[in-house]
Amino acid sequence: MLDQLTLSDVVIDAAREVFETMIFMDIETPSDAQPAVTGQAITGSIHFKSKSDSDLVIDGKSMLGSITFKGMLEGCLTISVGQSCAECIAKNMLGMEPDEPLAINDVCDAIGEVSNMVMGSIKTRIQDIYTDIEVSIPSVVTGCEMHNSLGENVSKVVASAWLDEQEAIEFTFLYREAAS
Repeated sequence: MLDQLTLSDVVIDAAREVFETMIFMDIETPSDAQPAVTGQAITGSIHFKSKSDSDLVIDGKSMLGSITFKGMLEGCLTISVGQSCAECIAKNMLGMEPDEPLAINDVCDAIGEVSNMVMGSIKTRIQDIYTDIEVSIPSVVTGCEMHNSLGENVSKVVASAWLDEQEAIEFTFLYREAAS
């Protein structure tokens, strides 16, 4: 079984790898924040009260990229970002200039692909423990004050970070071991 604090490191390390190599953005975790391993994450336009504050304040329109997995371990990974952060991610992925116009469909596709790449990196990092994991295709929704849940007997890891010291992003990994 995975230790939740170790899994938080796995999630952040996987995200760092994807963001640094595919999106050309750096991920920095809040300096004083401890990974949250219980509680309810709310997604939306995310910002921290201060860089050293791990409590998220959610306002406005946001995007939630989600990808599920099943097998020896079942659950979902979600990536929550504000609209401006999602657009910045998409433009970096597509090699666009910051002032170039971008269709909402391209932004949704980018956030879905980020979810897929981060989940793939997580899967690679835990495959020695959980050898049988199948991953779904990602989905992306937009809205305000969105919640994610997997039901009962679920462990939850929430890892919050900054992208290029400007935009907040939240990774939520909900999981449970599959019934034998």
